[in-house]
Amino acid sequence: MTATKGLEGIVATTSSISSIIDDTLTYVGYDIDDLAENASFEEVLYLLLHRRLPNQSELEELTQQLAQNAELPKEVLDHFKMYPIKEVHPMAALRSAISLLALYDEEADVMDAEANYRKAIRIQAQIPSIVTAFSRVRKGLEPVAPRTDLSFAANFLYMLSGKEPSSIEVEAFNKALVLHADHELNASTFTARVCVATLSDIYSGITAAIGALKGPLHGGANEAVMKMLSEIGSVENVTSYISEKLQNKEKIMGFGHRVYRKGDPRAKHLREMSEKLTKLTGQSKYYEMSVRIEELVTSQKPLPPNVDFYSASVYHSLGIDHDLFTPIFAVSRTSGWLAHILEQYDNNRLIRPRAEYTGPDMQKYVPIELR
Repeated sequence: MTATKGLEGIVATTSSISSIIDDTLTYVGYDIDDLAENASFEEVLYLLLHRRLPNQSELEELTQQLAQNAELPKEVLDHFKMYPIKEVHPMAALRSAISLLALYDEEADVMDAEANYRKAIRIQAQIPSIVTAFSRVRKGLEPVAPRTDLSFAANFLYMLSGKEPSSIEVEAFNKALVLHADHELNASTFTARVCVATLSDIYSGITAAIGALKGPLHGGANEAVMKMLSEIGSVENVTSYISEKLQNKEKIMGFGHRVYRKGDPRAKHLREMSEKLTKLTGQSKYYEMSVRIEELVTSQKPLPPNVDFYSASVYHSLGIDHDLFTPIFAVSRTSGWLAHILEQYDNNRLIRPRAEYTGPDMQKYVPIELR
């Protein structure tokens, strides 16, 4: 047996959910460009769970199910008030809240297919309420109850601010949700599948996935991009800042991807939304800085920007706190996690790889008084 570091190049399972072939990302065979330009997140959620797009009545039923299940148990909301709020990262709060939700779900440990599907809908419906409620509670504000007359994307922005968002804000956020919904066997999705392959429950699988997404090499990259933009401050400072980073061989967040060679196909959509939103909100400097950074980095390294790079300025322009960027990633990616979890249950085998041993051979035990 020979180890492959990071399992790079290893095909670990089969899946009918999404694919990355020749730098093209598809969900159930639909090109991400097609979906990003035309689909609502609700349609994409249905597509991932059912492997086909919904008709009008099916979409309306799903939308109604999401609206009916969006409210959180009072105990979960009260739990946020017990946290040492200023010290808790929202990803840690989200991880804890999802686990806590299981305690208030009578079907948490019911493992038949119908119950698992109902739980999947509840989790997808409630995760935006968790992120927005925590965001408000830590600022001393009351959570905003979800509305039944808004889309998934619009409802998130409404619950976050208490104000109904504009059409371009909804368009941008919906597009971001669609683009982040699934990404083949990424680290957090693999974590979720490993977890539920033991026949652990769906809440455990999502909690495990959130733990993996929390890391800066996965979901935390867009928050790190915004931190970099804030440190640079202006377009005039970009060249010196990036040149120094490149000279010192420091990692510049938001560039490169393990599975893409020519570039992340999702990045261009968020680049367009970044240009529109930053102009609309009078913050064009963030888009201009991003473009200049891209020019400098790609002129010296074959590392095009990934989905995280321009999503940072998009979320910032929507007035979203920077440490909420990764939880928002989770709000979207939950759709993919759920689809993969249900697929794993349908054709399960315990995931148990081997390790190539590199330690000493055939040692003999020596009594402690002789060591």
